[in-house]
Amino acid sequence: METLSKIEWQARRAAHEVRVDRWITPRLDRRSRGESHPVEDFLFEYYTYRPSLWRRWHPGLGTILEDGAEFLPHKYYQAVAAGVTVDPTELSPQRRESVPWLRNLLSTTANRAPAWGCFGLHEWAMVSGADTVRHETWPLRLPPSEITALVESIGPRCTHYDALRFFTPATRPLNKFHPTRETVADFEQPGCLHTNMDLYKWAIKSLPFASSELVADCFALAREIRMLDMQASPYDFSAMKLEPVCIETPAGRATYEAGQRVFAQRAAPLRQRLVELCDQILAATPLSAEEGVLR
Repeated sequence: METLSKIEWQARRAAHEVRVDRWITPRLDRRSRGESHPVEDFLFEYYTYRPSLWRRWHPGLGTILEDGAEFLPHKYYQAVAAGVTVDPTELSPQRRESVPWLRNLLSTTANRAPAWGCFGLHEWAMVSGADTVRHETWPLRLPPSEITALVESIGPRCTHYDALRFFTPATRPLNKFHPTRETVADFEQPGCLHTNMDLYKWAIKSLPFASSELVADCFALAREIRMLDMQASPYDFSAMKLEPVCIETPAGRATYEAGQRVFAQRAAPLRQRLVELCDQILAATPLSAEEGVLR
């Protein structure tokens, strides 16, 4: 256990708030004006977590806060001899039982060979043959017929269930893989942009046992990944000075793959930190072999 003095944890909390306000404040300003941003707002709208949820600072499991009584009203915090800390033994049975599932998903993903051949075609497969598109206020870079031709000629190879479910009915059967909600762990792989963006989701779901710094680290990476995701899409975002990665060309596909490789490397230590957090929680709430439940 690490013990933080009140001065230390107040400094960490203040630094966290300053860091995340750089992302949260522009989001709230856009909402007040009825505006939307296809890159920035995705992480607030697709991942439907209130900014206030992760602006509130948490030290994470294994940390004791001296003079931390103000944290006691928050769920899972308890007083100990040296101060205040989070206690995973207070987890509900349902939430405890999700931890081995998450650990398996994260570790299986980490140990699977990355795939580099998707070229971000998922965004194109969400447009091909569609009557309406998700970002309807933005123009497409290519005519619909050329978008469909590209999807059909390259062939989508998406391994991410949550991306696949947004494919148009015409493109879903073209996908090489067919993950379902039940088989997510059989397909997730560390080269996938959306799998690496999802680390933010798993971190925020792990609050308050995940540190707020880990959540912010995952959000920061997801934000950069989303930018490449949109640059490689069929939409024209040049008005916001977002240069396209033209995956319809060999050079664009090479650029996309290079970005994938960098993000996979940067996601790996964040994924490992989440695996280690799961192990900490499981060590504090061991599995009973006789009952087959966490206790």
